[in-house]
Amino acid sequence: MISELFRNSNIGKWRLHSCERMSNFVEKQSVPKIFEYLGILIFFYSNEHEPIHVHGKSEGCESKAEFYIVDGKIVEIKVKQVKGLRPLTGSTLMDFEVFLEKYSDSIVQKWIDYFVYHKNIEFEKINTRIK
Repeated sequence: MISELFRNSNIGKWRLHSCERMSNFVEKQSVPKIFEYLGILIFFYSNEHEPIHVHGKSEGCESKAEFYIVDGKIVEIKVKQVKGLRPLTGSTLMDFEVFLEKYSDSIVQKWIDYFVYHKNIEFEKINTRIK
């Protein structure tokens, strides 16, 4: 499914494997919320950068998850600290990681829809623990 998205979009021109940081952060930005899972808000900033990633926030802590894609397949998800913010820890971090694994295709799809196709995306709230 993801490989088809990449073949059918202009995403091939993008540097999906770069780890560039934003240098000129825009002060006012919208925050498209894509999921809430057990109190963890999963979102991205409207002026995001590559690689494809989302942020997870709970109780004042925030981490980000970067998705590394090779030949249209997610090969790795790295959870990283957001500079200047306290990271998710303990069971909240574990819940975030479990969610990322289970919903990775949907997360990438929403990122592509928003940033490549400029579509509106739907927010989903999930209150049931993933097993």
